[in-house]
Amino acid sequence: MKVGLVQQSCTADREANIEKSMAAIRRCAEQGAQLVALQELHTGLYFCQTEDTNQFNLAETIPGPSTDTFGELAKELGIVIVTSLFEKRAPGLYHNTAVVLDRDGSMAGKYRKMHIPDDPGYYEKFYFTPGDLGFTPIKTSVGTLGVLVCWDQWYPEAARLMATAGAELLIYPTAIGWDPSDTGDEQARQREAWITIQRAHAVANGIPVLSINRTGFEPSPAGESGAQFWGSSFVAGCQGEMLAQTGTDEETELVVELDGARSETVRRIWPYLRDRRIDAYNGLSARFLD
Repeated sequence: MKVGLVQQSCTADREANIEKSMAAIRRCAEQGAQLVALQELHTGLYFCQTEDTNQFNLAETIPGPSTDTFGELAKELGIVIVTSLFEKRAPGLYHNTAVVLDRDGSMAGKYRKMHIPDDPGYYEKFYFTPGDLGFTPIKTSVGTLGVLVCWDQWYPEAARLMATAGAELLIYPTAIGWDPSDTGDEQARQREAWITIQRAHAVANGIPVLSINRTGFEPSPAGESGAQFWGSSFVAGCQGEMLAQTGTDEETELVVELDGARSETVRRIWPYLRDRRIDAYNGLSARFLD
């Protein structure tokens, strides 16, 4: 299967962002991609840099305008599309939600972000209620997808639960960047840690990982440092090997061919799932062990 990743910058112009995404999806499809994944909250700026109640006006229902638009495109091109949206579930109830649209245009499933950060420049707890759909893979016409979102990518538990529930690959729509005031060394450490943890999920579970990050500088509405999103979208294979990666500051697409039979081969020689000591892992459900 060929997979496509779309890395782009975003502005406050929603329609322009969507048109840019759709054009990139078409280019991926022209190269044979059967699955195309977009970055986190790709229809607009990363609004979580500040706490502002007016930003809730950006949220939309699911199904709604974006799922209609991208569903029509999925049907036209005959591909699966993974989107990332600001969901208005009910008055006062909002989620950071990934939606998977199958090649007939239907909604194959959705995932609501489970781990919600609250850090300088990433005030997501103000906007998003933690997900309530669990770590449940989404079955599509091209395979079973373990879709997670951004902050989820730092948690091996999330990746493991997706893998043991049958996910054939992990997909992480992401919006992560540098604080421009950090030193170059600190920025490099952060980016390398981000890459390393996700490649480790591929190794530990014997399945490919697709990580899709945005790029470009987005100023802070509060006049703070803003965010320099570091791009670096990549596809890692079942042993963590880097199959392809973008640069930090380019708007581009990746199209990579995955070998669907390779996970089984790798898991036979590195049988981590076989050797798990599930009888001794009770402590993982505790917040802290004294």
